[in-house]
Amino acid sequence: MKAIQISETGGHEVLIYKEVEEPKLSDYQALLDIKAIGVNYTDVYTRTGMTPSELPVIPGVEAAGIVLRTGNGVTEVTEGDLVSYTGAMGSYAERAVVPSWRLVKVPDGLSAESSAAAMLQGSTAHYLSHTIYPIGEGDTCLVHAGAGGVGLLLIQMAKTSGGRVIATVSTDEKATLAKEAGADHVIIYSREDFLSRVMQITDNKGLEVVYDAVGATTFEQSIGCLKQRGIMVLYGQASGHVPPISPSILNPKSLFLTRPSLAAYTSTRDELLMRANDVLGWVKTQTLHLRIHDQYNLKDAAEAHRQLEGRLTTGKLLLIP
Repeated sequence: MKAIQISETGGHEVLIYKEVEEPKLSDYQALLDIKAIGVNYTDVYTRTGMTPSELPVIPGVEAAGIVLRTGNGVTEVTEGDLVSYTGAMGSYAERAVVPSWRLVKVPDGLSAESSAAAMLQGSTAHYLSHTIYPIGEGDTCLVHAGAGGVGLLLIQMAKTSGGRVIATVSTDEKATLAKEAGADHVIIYSREDFLSRVMQITDNKGLEVVYDAVGATTFEQSIGCLKQRGIMVLYGQASGHVPPISPSILNPKSLFLTRPSLAAYTSTRDELLMRANDVLGWVKTQTLHLRIHDQYNLKDAAEAHRQLEGRLTTGKLLLIP
């Protein structure tokens, strides 16, 4: 089968499209014929070595496909099912073996492309807005990268829950998309100081929660945006690692800081299904609107990474085997 394989960490050139052995099926696993693959920043971390992996490795942790075969003990899916998943390495390939408990049946009428686009980023937006800090009436949140894949979904979920949303973006085009998703205020951070604007918008009261996937370049000011007992949710690091900090920076306003992962919020099948079924159901009924920025052939994974790292995307990127 064809796949993208990484034999050394580095730039886009290490994403090699080649013939590899089909993965072997074991008990409690399913072999999938992959139809659509989600591209995520965690794939960049794998490629660059920011997230260490045993090499060689097939990157990618999200896809949708048809179940070809199942191993002994599999009860969650059957052959012929269209399923989607996140949280299992090896999706940049024509076929993948996935633990069966990670697989979610795609609702009738929903495409492989839509389900692959929704699983990781939709489930991330779900645990951010429904679990870490459940947004409610009267709450105001800041969503960084508001025109990104997670950002656009997070804005919609926060608004559906009754919250007020302030989003940051880098361009006028992205500002339009964030507004269309429902953001009440959009700050173009390349022109405005977002901390000053947030305090102006909130009459110097600050925010209940900041959702920050950017990291190094936004962290300090994000902390400054919070009100007393506010929650700083650092769920990504697109601009790099946040330098070491002293816990004492949280003390003046008794702030909370968390660095969560999707794995920790989908660690059981019940929790995985709760989030995935909500997200896929909302996409099917168009309660939640997906934006697929572009689709690339699997062999062009390097270009997809260039687009993602260059902040040239608005919404989701997919690879198609």
